[in-house]
Amino acid sequence: MKPIAIFRHFHTEGPGYFADFLDERAIPWQLIRIDVGDAVPQQVTDFAGLVFMGGPMSVNDPLPWIEPVLALIRSAVAHDIPVLGHCLGGQLMAKALGGKVGPNPVKEIGWGRATVSNNPEAHTWFGEMTAFEAFHWHGETFSVPPQAVHLLTSAYCANQAFALGKHLGLQCHVEMTEEMIQKWCRTGANEITASASSPAVQSVATIQAQSAANLPRLHAVAHQLYQHWLAGLIMS
Repeated sequence: MKPIAIFRHFHTEGPGYFADFLDERAIPWQLIRIDVGDAVPQQVTDFAGLVFMGGPMSVNDPLPWIEPVLALIRSAVAHDIPVLGHCLGGQLMAKALGGKVGPNPVKEIGWGRATVSNNPEAHTWFGEMTAFEAFHWHGETFSVPPQAVHLLTSAYCANQAFALGKHLGLQCHVEMTEEMIQKWCRTGANEITASASSPAVQSVATIQAQSAANLPRLHAVAHQLYQHWLAGLIMS
């Protein structure tokens, strides 16, 4: 089969558990390192699917790669090639598909409960689960694009996920690994301190203390979502 293109926008925000998921199934993937200047592919049909990871930038920033990425997402949807976005990746999808991206009411960092919407599409993606502890790290959020369906919410961010057929956009991070959490806590310690007044920001100590209990469940959620997304891939 063709490889899955995984877009990394910042050096600490790689594919994490998603790469492990693909490797366990011997599914080929290609990392496109936007953060070190890799070019945005022009031919979406070279790939079985597109996956966009997170990053500290805004989709509204005047960065040279954003418009080509938005065009690539629209092309993938037009060609029925599955797209998956995590945090910034979900925001890129939302903007490409007609949604809006702007400031969330508060910054959200750390573990926080996410509740699955009560609609048939949400049950298709999440199965029987109704809520779980998600990992968050964002200051902006998206609106649900036209024709897409709301899947997930949290107390501090109304739109945590949407689906448009086989395409899935996430505001939260389900791809986290223990290594990624530790690295983000180190590199983002100053941001956490500066945002301590937000009711949705946990301390480094709290994030780390809750990770052992929450990560296995998060991986189960990610497995459910990734397995359903994988079913929509175009095999070649």
